[in-house]
Amino acid sequence: MTDSADLTLAHQLADQADEIARRYFRAPDLGAEDKGDGSPVTNADREIECVLRASIRTEHPGDAFVGEEFGAHGRSSRRWIIDAIDGTASFIAGDPEWSTLIAREEHGTVTMGMVSAPALGRRWWATPGTGAWMGPCPSDPSAPPHRLTLTAGGNAKVAAIGIWPPPPRLSKAERVAAARLAAGTATVLPALNWASADPTTPPPSKPSTGSGTCHGALLVATGKLDAFLLLGAGAWDIAAVIPIVEEAGGTFSDLSGQRRTDTGAALFARPGLHQQLLGLAKRPN
Repeated sequence: MTDSADLTLAHQLADQADEIARRYFRAPDLGAEDKGDGSPVTNADREIECVLRASIRTEHPGDAFVGEEFGAHGRSSRRWIIDAIDGTASFIAGDPEWSTLIAREEHGTVTMGMVSAPALGRRWWATPGTGAWMGPCPSDPSAPPHRLTLTAGGNAKVAAIGIWPPPPRLSKAERVAAARLAAGTATVLPALNWASADPTTPPPSKPSTGSGTCHGALLVATGKLDAFLLLGAGAWDIAAVIPIVEEAGGTFSDLSGQRRTDTGAALFARPGLHQQLLGLAKRPN
């Protein structure tokens, strides 16, 4: 199937997810509970993942699938990576900055990404060589999508970076890397002592909160932040936003400089800043 056909399928999957999510959003009973790792899950997360997996199986019975809630299914050079609701805590709280993340991976490389945020009325998508786009959700022929294009970065010393999650949820090595980046840049969101594991009260807001986006990497793709570091991430947390950031002109890697989704670390940056930021993160004390 061509990229165009798979992108059409991704929009259809996003429409399905949006419909389910809207039905649950701000409903009195979400079936919310904490998983073993302490992160929340709702009936909406589970239903969206099951419905999208069934739809993909119908269209591509040979493709593999991995989702945050129910894990991996099948083995193939083509794999769909789904986060039914990214930002479940916001979803439960009735805040609008949550989304469904949909990615297609081929031979280990993410080749299509889509983020649909129905409560914000926005959707972002990209495939290699066709650009990164932001459009209304649901689609509106009178409001054509807008292409995302980043300008070159500059000096990391004057850059603004977002980091997530907060220090108490990071390992010691992750806090060290985050603290080095915070110390070497001009502005850090949230503004915390990234070297300290002491609990923060009240809990800090995500960098994307109140920004009109739903994922820190989209702040980079839309030019609202120079860089974003996500730590402790699963592939479903980052796969969909990789092509969006890269097709906008930005960069992605883990903290070792590799374009991998399985190391738990994801650094997204405006062009021209990535190597500087990697150097800061690795700099010895």
